[in-house]
Amino acid sequence: MITFSDIYEAMRKEKYSEQLQDLPQKFLQESSEYFREKKEFLNKEDDLFSDMALRNKKKLDNALASFRDLLLIRKKKILNLAFVASEVGIGKKDFENLLSFEKDLFEEIVKSLERAEKNLAADMNGASKNERKHNLVRFLEDVPEFLNFDGEAIGPFSKGEISNLEREIVEILEKDKRVEVLVED
Repeated sequence: MITFSDIYEAMRKEKYSEQLQDLPQKFLQESSEYFREKKEFLNKEDDLFSDMALRNKKKLDNALASFRDLLLIRKKKILNLAFVASEVGIGKKDFENLLSFEKDLFEEIVKSLERAEKNLAADMNGASKNERKHNLVRFLEDVPEFLNFDGEAIGPFSKGEISNLEREIVEILEKDKRVEVLVED
């Protein structure tokens, strides 16, 4: 079972190290369980202003803050790692400390950076606006996963989410009033 000390120590190690730190396999699940148990315990407390209740509330608040800081630090490292990976590649050792949701985030960022690099090259080679193939859009409603013209799965997307999609797909989604175009090439 994870404790406040474990969460704080993980955050501290992450903060003072350049490399992504290896977290226990069930760190997220155990952290979630820890927060749920602490909240249940506080809800059962009769006197919310007792010293014990105040200490437990403060401990929970500190654990939540440490957990949020840990995730924020890791996201910053993932952004940096994705940037380096898009420029020079990535070593397996860098990739193995990512949690599953972080691997998805990393892959999406790298894809976006590669797409931006292609767009930069197209612009530098004098590509006209008609030759550009993507538009930046905001989703006006939730859209389930669908296939693009190459048969690759895209999505799902949540209302308010921003994405860079192929112009042909944007046209279809725009006709159905599911997206608004933010940047039109």
